[in-house]
Amino acid sequence: MLANYTKEFSYNIKLAYPVIMGMLGHTLVAFIDNIMVGQLGTAELAAVSLGNSFMFIAMSLGIGFSTAITPLVAEADSEGNFAAGKSSFKHGLFLCLALGLALFAMVLFAKPLLYLMKQPEEVVRLAIPYLDLVAVSLIPLIVFQAFKQCSDGLSMTKYPMYATIIANLVNVILNYLFIFGKFGFPQLGIVGAAIGTLASRVIMVIYLWVLMSKNLKSREYVIGIKLFSLTKSMLKKLLSLGFPSALQMFFEVAIFTAAIWLSGILGKNPQAANQIALNLSSMTFMVAMGFSVAAMVRVGNQRGLKRFRELRRIAFSIVLITTLCGTFFAAMFFLFNGQLPKMYLDEHDPANLTDNLQVLTIASKLLIIAAVFQISDAIQVVVLGVLRGMQDVMMPTLITFIAYWLVGFPISFYLSMYTEYKSSGIWIGLLAGLTVSAVLLFLRFNYLSKRLIVES
Repeated sequence: MLANYTKEFSYNIKLAYPVIMGMLGHTLVAFIDNIMVGQLGTAELAAVSLGNSFMFIAMSLGIGFSTAITPLVAEADSEGNFAAGKSSFKHGLFLCLALGLALFAMVLFAKPLLYLMKQPEEVVRLAIPYLDLVAVSLIPLIVFQAFKQCSDGLSMTKYPMYATIIANLVNVILNYLFIFGKFGFPQLGIVGAAIGTLASRVIMVIYLWVLMSKNLKSREYVIGIKLFSLTKSMLKKLLSLGFPSALQMFFEVAIFTAAIWLSGILGKNPQAANQIALNLSSMTFMVAMGFSVAAMVRVGNQRGLKRFRELRRIAFSIVLITTLCGTFFAAMFFLFNGQLPKMYLDEHDPANLTDNLQVLTIASKLLIIAAVFQISDAIQVVVLGVLRGMQDVMMPTLITFIAYWLVGFPISFYLSMYTEYKSSGIWIGLLAGLTVSAVLLFLRFNYLSKRLIVES
């Protein structure tokens, strides 16, 4: 019985690992920024965290919306319908470009909110110039997502991985030059990190387009795009899939963003500790995201072929392997909760010794809680991918809202603001929200997949 699911592991991994590497690429940009900026001090690390909290919200909407492209391209590809596939991509690219511009403007107009959020004054002062530059990078990032989702839908998951590897190399080099002022470049501190992020994301788009334009399968998708030749029916279809998907990701990312703001109310050291735990958790989350995309592609293919028993079996196999990965990461966080945060701060720095030790202590406690929710986080995101592949988006959107904002956030707010749990209370609320989401989404998939089999 188990072999029915484990025999799919090798293909699932083959399809998912380039996506995982690509998704990790986005997170590695933040990881590298955090490690380099952490050498400047806890205030600078907290400032990057605060600035990125606005970016996370905007990115969640953009990336979430772009996921509508993948199941439509995957379904068209399985049917051999090139015209439908290119139309899905072209309309998706147009909407992603428009959304990128809108989100860039939204972040800029939202900057004054930083002064109204009871955040440390020193942190806000540092965050403003960082946010000015990094907000521009939203436009190339979301355009990249449109190309990436098309490539994923064609089961060509390696190209986005190559693009993000190149982008990360650029980011590391520019960070080193501009953050610390090496080889005659100006020493710009955290603004230097923003320059590296912007440049790397522009290069990422260009490189992915070049790769796709040279491949026979994807060439016609990305060459000769008549971007403004659009139909209302396809725009409506993408919006009906993309908007709920964007809200799903927004509801989850927003509660983690709320954790950043709640931590800021507690002080710059709790905020810096939260950023460390969040960055580490984000990296493991990207592994589950990779399997989520693989699930979306494979389930989308089976839906196009109307093979619903296979759809259910393949979905279960991907949920199983993702759960095993989550269990492994849970063990790593639990065993090395004291060592992992030390990558970000120098515990022997005499000038910042007290601050750094306090941040490391808080971060190690948060990683214990993060270890517990690795499994539920993995399950909820991969089942979301399965449901998107089935083009079921409205009910999952409601489920994620209930889980994160009617269950998770109230617990985070109460425990952090009114009890001694403080930072740990924030993450207990995150654990509760993710667990409720995982359970309800799995029940939704189980119900829908059985119904499809009965009705077929």
